Amino acid sequence: MDKIKEKKRIFPSSFYNPISIFGAGLAIVSFATIIFLTFIELIQSKSPAYIGIISYIIVPIFLIFGLMLIPFGYMREKKRKKRGMPASRMSFILDLNDVEHRRAFTLFGTATIILLLFTAYGSYRTFEWTESVEFCGTTCHSVMEPEHTAYQNSPHARVKCVECHVGSGAGWYVRSKLSGAYQVYSVIANAYSKPIPTPIHNLRPAQGTCEQCHWPSHFSGEKKYVNAYFKSDEANTRWTLGLLMKIGSGTSGRVPTSGIHWSMSIANEITYVATDNQRQVVPWVKSRNKKTGEEVEYISTDTQLSSDELKILENRTMDCIDCHNRPSHIYRPPVRIVDQSLASNNIDTELPNVRTASIQAIMKPYQTTTAAMDSIPIMMDKFYREQYPVIYDQKKVLIAQAAEELKIQFQKNIFPSMKVNWKAYPNNIGHMTNQGCFRCHDGKHVSSTGKVISKDCNICHTILYQGTEPQPSSLSVQGLDFQHPEDIGDAWKEMNCIECHAN
Repeated sequence: MDKIKEKKRIFPSSFYNPISIFGAGLAIVSFATIIFLTFIELIQSKSPAYIGIISYIIVPIFLIFGLMLIPFGYMREKKRKKRGMPASRMSFILDLNDVEHRRAFTLFGTATIILLLFTAYGSYRTFEWTESVEFCGTTCHSVMEPEHTAYQNSPHARVKCVECHVGSGAGWYVRSKLSGAYQVYSVIANAYSKPIPTPIHNLRPAQGTCEQCHWPSHFSGEKKYVNAYFKSDEANTRWTLGLLMKIGSGTSGRVPTSGIHWSMSIANEITYVATDNQRQVVPWVKSRNKKTGEEVEYISTDTQLSSDELKILENRTMDCIDCHNRPSHIYRPPVRIVDQSLASNNIDTELPNVRTASIQAIMKPYQTTTAAMDSIPIMMDKFYREQYPVIYDQKKVLIAQAAEELKIQFQKNIFPSMKVNWKAYPNNIGHMTNQGCFRCHDGKHVSSTGKVISKDCNICHTILYQGTEPQPSSLSVQGLDFQHPEDIGDAWKEMNCIECHAN
């Protein structure tokens, strides 16, 4: 009778054991999940960064594991039989010739398939949620409040965190998850630094993130950039600076390489050494022409390090992030906060010395955000009540509006609980309140042949107009010599901007 039953089976009886059956079930479920997720990926216009990892890396692991369980259970069952041990029995008997069994199997199978589809979709939605901005910024990463707030007010506010911090590919996905596991521990154990250290040394190279949207070899032409500054005088005198930014880098062999992005042109490769964690002190730079192979090394005259000491330091190839180091998490200094608020009329220039009063109010080292929210209106109120009592009586509404604007800007740029402000994270774009361009373009990096990395402003931009007129009556296409808003003679030529404007 047993032989007759065995003949009716597709596979040998040893395959019908709990381990092999479980493995087969796991493999079938995994295969169905892969098909479902692949279908979801095909119908979406833009697939999330993680779905390919789930479909082609994670789920296939379970599929392979299930397939391995089938022969493992089979071999184990055969050994049991050779030793004279009783055959492993399933905890249920299924006879499809029996109408009741067949009906129950059909119902159970249909329900299982529906459940698997919903489970697969739910798993997909869960992973999609873990790559969302809300997850990164608020749910599990509450410590990232400064970064999340700054990101929401940045040019990349519509770019998901994972598109820059993870990108595509299994390798970087795994690295990000390992890093994330430590971050979870740090938050739970309150072992994280305040502020979070930067730069992130294991951040993916810009070629795999930034350059998916921004292509250096196609940067061309020039771009007009207008900035409004205000003097710290009683009239809050406006000073407008109109620049023509030379953003082009050109394409090797077709257009001459020049401008701000010269160092990112496909024809050039720049490497450098930094002696501090934030890469603000750069004593050594090397330029290599990829076409000719010509190399030029520059060493700062300020460095006390020998050539041998410089060689043992980390040698980094320059990419987008070395200048655009705050592309989405920008913490503006008080002078820029106040100037932009004045330029947008959110703070009224009719209030005498409002620039000075505002900067003082926002720069005070508050211990908490709550303290700042309470103190800023009091400080503004006190300043005008004591310094300008007549103005105070006449323009209380404007004073209150100025205080409210400062409170809003404080919450966007300064986070006392995490010790985050403009000083914690230097911004390398420009050179007003940080070294920025002058880390290399300071006129002090000299090659062995006497070649110097230029400090000439006209390499990067041309001054079209400057002065107190908001809209100038004429422009200079050839460019103007820089005129400092305050009469300081030629001192600005010998000094770096941050020596006066660091705060």
